[in-house]
Amino acid sequence: MIDRYSTDEMSEVWSDVRRFERWLEVELLATEAQAGIGVVPAADAARCRASAPRVDERFVVDVVDREAITNHDVAAFVDVVQQRIGAPAGSWIHYGLTSSDVVDTALAWAMSDTVNLVVDAARELFETLVELALRHRDTVMVGRTHGIHAEPITFGAKVALWALQLARDLDRLATARRTVGVCKLSGAVGTYSNIDPRVEAHVGAALGLTPVPATQVLARDRHAELLWVLASVGAPVEVMAVELRHLQRTEVAEVREGFVPGQKGSSAMPHKRNPISAETMTGLARVLRSNLMAGMQDVALWHERDISHSSVERIVVPDSSQLAHYVLVRMTRLLSHLEVDAERMRQNLESSHGLVFSQPVLLALVAAGMTRDDAYRVVQRAAAQSWDRAQSFRALLDEDADVREAGIDGDVLNAAFDLQRSLGRVDLVFEELERIASGVAVSRNG
Repeated sequence: MIDRYSTDEMSEVWSDVRRFERWLEVELLATEAQAGIGVVPAADAARCRASAPRVDERFVVDVVDREAITNHDVAAFVDVVQQRIGAPAGSWIHYGLTSSDVVDTALAWAMSDTVNLVVDAARELFETLVELALRHRDTVMVGRTHGIHAEPITFGAKVALWALQLARDLDRLATARRTVGVCKLSGAVGTYSNIDPRVEAHVGAALGLTPVPATQVLARDRHAELLWVLASVGAPVEVMAVELRHLQRTEVAEVREGFVPGQKGSSAMPHKRNPISAETMTGLARVLRSNLMAGMQDVALWHERDISHSSVERIVVPDSSQLAHYVLVRMTRLLSHLEVDAERMRQNLESSHGLVFSQPVLLALVAAGMTRDDAYRVVQRAAAQSWDRAQSFRALLDEDADVREAGIDGDVLNAAFDLQRSLGRVDLVFEELERIASGVAVSRNG
């Protein structure tokens, strides 16, 4: 992943240095387990640990140079490690293992670390959403369906629904953590033909990974599930981003992204203040979904394995890990500095002349004895006149003969146009938010 869309924490997880550190730790743990069951001399296993090379950029270069000869990255790694440790102890490194025992176990370790970082970032975004939702619990705005004014809502309720969607992704992340938190050290075709299962159990226990049956490789539906949940995490971020872009349009102007001194919105137009963060995250969510497709195509391999998945995973797993973490962090930053124009929201709500109360009027006419179809036509006619003439919807209803004939008086219309009545049950959204938020807090503290 390019640095532009990376975070330092996730970059460290997927760095070459960290990858080889994981490989080395798997090798050392396996050698120590072999010593524990009497296969490897205990002194040699201890020597391997004591003389293990320091994995740094120089080490990475040495492995890359060796791979130019071996044309096999794990074989090159083993050669360099054995040479650094020295004979005879170093000869026990990789004893009874196949490359995928090391690579897949280390990759599962990295994916587990990825999930942990993504969970932390998602929780921080969730907490930011909860705070924003509660702050704007009573900030009235118009709800839009198909881009058209519908009925009143509050900005806080809109944000609360974003938070609830993200909370479901936190549940999915917890499931994914169990799915990818596995290991295999069972040999070339998964039959433990040249390695004792106790070695796998020892390594898994040391790394917090669960041993599972496998062929030469772990089943790739696990990796696809990780890519799915990372794409899923991107979905609520995209929901927020797309909505914030709409709300920032000049004609709407209900919110604005933060703007720092010295920032420029356009190289040509000094007045521009564009929703660049929201637009960026909309685009990155597309990449997350695209990577999922590649991961799904990795599930079907030939027989007990091939390496058609390997080249794909080297790209999409680290990249999706980076992107999911990045968009969560960036959305948290965007919302933390979001400017909300409550007055503009109120103006936009009122700009449709009261049409947002058409349904309560319809229901009042039906309750008064008018058929629903007749009531619909009466309200629709008045609504069209209100819009075409830019006149008060309420005033037109007051003058409508059909409305008066139905026995609808001023008190009934007052109730139909009562904003507080319209929003009277929005607290149910916040009750659910507070219930879910308490569970997220318990999970974080636990």
